[in-house]
Amino acid sequence: MKRTATANWKGSGKEGKGLLSTQSGVLHDTQYSFTSRFESGIGTNPEELVGAAHAGCFTMKLSFNLNGAGFTADNIDTKSTITFENGAIVESHLEVTASIPGIDQAKFDELVADAEKNCPISKLLNTKITVEAKLV
Repeated sequence: MKRTATANWKGSGKEGKGLLSTQSGVLHDTQYSFTSRFESGIGTNPEELVGAAHAGCFTMKLSFNLNGAGFTADNIDTKSTITFENGAIVESHLEVTASIPGIDQAKFDELVADAEKNCPISKLLNTKITVEAKLV
């Protein structure tokens, strides 16, 4: 399986503007710029997209882990906070809240730890990854 995304940029780094598109069409000429990345401009930015990818990947891996252990989640919510410092992503912090009938905290923590370590985006990121997990 291969997936593609494209980026187009016109102008200088600070004053220029870019467009991002994905193979699926979910992003189509979605704007990004210096201000959307480093200030509060309209559009997206690479760190936000990495955060979405990490949250989605981790949540899906956790769901598969749960299924493999005989559980099905009623709901899993995950937030990823990407920390960008000195020109590098230095951390992805995941906050997960899940409702899973019949599971105990120890088993939940074990499956969360495995998802943190083994989701494909976690494996891709060369950074510190932390997780706060709450079973409700």
